[in-house]
Amino acid sequence: MNALMMQFPLTLPHVLERMGQFFGRIEVVSRRPDKSLHRTTYGEIHGRVLKLANALQRLGVKPGDRVATLGWNHSRHLEAYFAIPLMGAVLHTLNPRLSPADLSYIMNHADDTVLLVDDVLVPVYERFRANVHPRNVIVWGNGMRPAEGLLDYEDLIAPELNAFTPPPLDENQAAGLCYTSGTTGKPKGVLYSHRSIILHSLVSALPDALGLKQTDTMMPVVPMFHVNAWGLPVTAAMMGTKQVFPGPHLDAVSLLELIDGEKVTITAGVPTIWISILEALDKEPARFDHSRLHTMVVGGSAAPQSMIEAYEKRHGLRILHAWGMTEMSPIGTVSRIKAGLETLPEAEQFRLRATQGLPVPLVEVRVVGDNGPVPWDGRSMGELHVRGPWIASSYFQNPVEADKFTKDGWLRTGDVVTMDGEGYVRITDRSKDLIKSGGEWISSVDLENALMGHPAVKEAAVIALPHEKWAERPVACVVLKDGRTATEQELRDFLTPLFAAFQLPDAFVFLDVLPRTATGKFLKSALREQLKALKLS
Repeated sequence: MNALMMQFPLTLPHVLERMGQFFGRIEVVSRRPDKSLHRTTYGEIHGRVLKLANALQRLGVKPGDRVATLGWNHSRHLEAYFAIPLMGAVLHTLNPRLSPADLSYIMNHADDTVLLVDDVLVPVYERFRANVHPRNVIVWGNGMRPAEGLLDYEDLIAPELNAFTPPPLDENQAAGLCYTSGTTGKPKGVLYSHRSIILHSLVSALPDALGLKQTDTMMPVVPMFHVNAWGLPVTAAMMGTKQVFPGPHLDAVSLLELIDGEKVTITAGVPTIWISILEALDKEPARFDHSRLHTMVVGGSAAPQSMIEAYEKRHGLRILHAWGMTEMSPIGTVSRIKAGLETLPEAEQFRLRATQGLPVPLVEVRVVGDNGPVPWDGRSMGELHVRGPWIASSYFQNPVEADKFTKDGWLRTGDVVTMDGEGYVRITDRSKDLIKSGGEWISSVDLENALMGHPAVKEAAVIALPHEKWAERPVACVVLKDGRTATEQELRDFLTPLFAAFQLPDAFVFLDVLPRTATGKFLKSALREQLKALKLS
């Protein structure tokens, strides 16, 4: 007997109603710019979402319109996460760390009709204001009145009704828009549908993915403008998880204070954040209580195995390595030890946990070399291709780069990887950063992660520079920890047992700081430009 299930659209209003009906008393905590804490609940946020939807509708926002946000992580940003898709419009998060030229390009390319902006980020907006033309700019204030011509958020929503009837929503219509950071060419927009966001949130919450539960307290350090904080605010709302938002204060001490004071159990951020927190914990291991913290998700770039080991062995904290891309909403893989592998030696388990891990459910992967699929042997390298229900099939209004997406749904990621017999993916490099010296490939990521295992090294980035004989050779750019010293020979000796002689860097350059992209990754193009005059013998 065949029976068809009733069609139930996968749209964000369902998450909003679930949040308000069943988890109305659950707290949402935000740190303000002055470092004070603002406390609200999912129930209060639910009502304010409806008010915001009414207010935006009164301002003329229509289904399909893009509404931009320029804000840090806080509860009012979460209100926009739901109110904008609720009315059929598209939430477009802007990264305030981008250049004024990139922000102008992105807003104009998206044709944003309204901008919501933090009062502390109004100076950022002013730097590109003359080049963009939203109909309205609304300020999330913290006690200061906005300048003339800008609307105050609280004044805007105060008179609105605490009720809103959404227009008919199709699960495949756009709900969100994020742009890549533009390290290669112009930033590229990626649209997220209601359906893709819901499916992404469901899989993110699975025990062997990120494992978010109603009993958790989640602090997303990854910004809400960076691939929607990896989808975590929506996943947490769906599960009824308490959320703690750090606002603009992302220094180690401020984050550790929140972990301690709010009894955070799970948090997520890029490696540079966790490197700084590890340094703070090493200096004052007894200052903060992190006994409730069971998971620190790391993504955005490969995390050093030495960091993963240091957290666990010195502080009893567990790092969970994940990988994804803006084009993937973003989660693609998570590194957990498979059943049957728990008896492996500790060193081998740490090695696996430092890989990008296994694909999460509904994500398919393949590794493709110059001559087709490469074997799953943990050594053969190729480009990683992915496909799945929350992975983009094209860029927004950008036919130029259509070749990144295959006709049968695969996304060419540009990441060069190996895959072992168990299915663990290990990124060896971005295709543009892989070093080919004398016909042999050298992984900059492997060298970087090994260098960051040296007790004096805080951060390291390895780049390729031209060489007359070998075409390219690796050069290591190193930032030392405060108060620590190391010589070039000491670092070379440290790497020698771990790498073949041809893989060792030809030079070590000591810097005070490494340039970063707007999302916190090392900006290797800037390093190559900075060191282009360096002559390698």
